[in-house]
Amino acid sequence: MSLSAIERGLAERGLELPTPPTPVANFVPWRRQGNTVYLAGQVNEWNGTVPYIGKLGREFDVETGKKAAELCALNLLACLKLACDGDLSRVRGLLRVGGFVNCDPDFLQVPFVINGASDLFVGLMGEAGRHARTAVGVASLPRGAAVEVDAVFEVAV
Repeated sequence: MSLSAIERGLAERGLELPTPPTPVANFVPWRRQGNTVYLAGQVNEWNGTVPYIGKLGREFDVETGKKAAELCALNLLACLKLACDGDLSRVRGLLRVGGFVNCDPDFLQVPFVINGASDLFVGLMGEAGRHARTAVGVASLPRGAAVEVDAVFEVAV
């Protein structure tokens, strides 16, 4: 099987997909209904390690938060690849992204942090990567992670 456009784009950026994370609670990493794949939220984990633990506006600045959000996006793509039976060329578009930022109550740059995920998706997918989005600040996230992102994709059946 040849590389998909998404995988070629990752390689061009010097990025790779991590091992898909194992859920830490009673849920599955993805669920498909017809041509829609719903991906569970993924924290900024890299192959079992959470490198960014803490709050934006306290331990981390916006640029570091964007890196954490990009890690979330890479985990989402790893789970999406599972949902597509290993073939990311089946991906037709990104419909929605939900972003959650572990931050101080006064931190007002939540949307800019989630751009770390959004920018990667648009960079890899072009117009098909443009999506509706929610970005919210929260008091805490699983494993103390700085960022969590979920997504909904359209795929070929």
